[in-house]
Amino acid sequence: MTKKVLFVCVHNSGRSQMAEAFFNSLAEGKAIAASAGTRPAAHIDSNVADAMREAGINIRQQRPKPLTFEMMESAGRVITMGCGAEEVCPASFTPTEDWALEDPEGKPVEKVREIRDEIKARVEKLIAESEKVKEANGA
Repeated sequence: MTKKVLFVCVHNSGRSQMAEAFFNSLAEGKAIAASAGTRPAAHIDSNVADAMREAGINIRQQRPKPLTFEMMESAGRVITMGCGAEEVCPASFTPTEDWALEDPEGKPVEKVREIRDEIKARVEKLIAESEKVKEANGA
């Protein structure tokens, strides 16, 4: 069965969308990612979409989604992105970690690029760690 990672932030219009897109691109089908928000926005942040397009990934058609219990339950790992600070993320029995990342909302595209690059680096590290665990377990 394919492992699933769920990226969660408040509005699901920036950080978690970038993480989902990078993960699905970089994992090459070995695992999948989804994203959701605790209070989803109406649309993807346009500076985020522009920054991702510069990185070769089009997320303009993505839509913010509300976080559901079913999403949490189906994920093998949950990564929150700053929403823990606002105490709006639900408790979970799924392994969860928080990536304390700055919210790109309302930031100039130069700052969004910095956040995007940090997310990509963290996703690459996450995938590499997962591969090492698989190798160590003989998978």
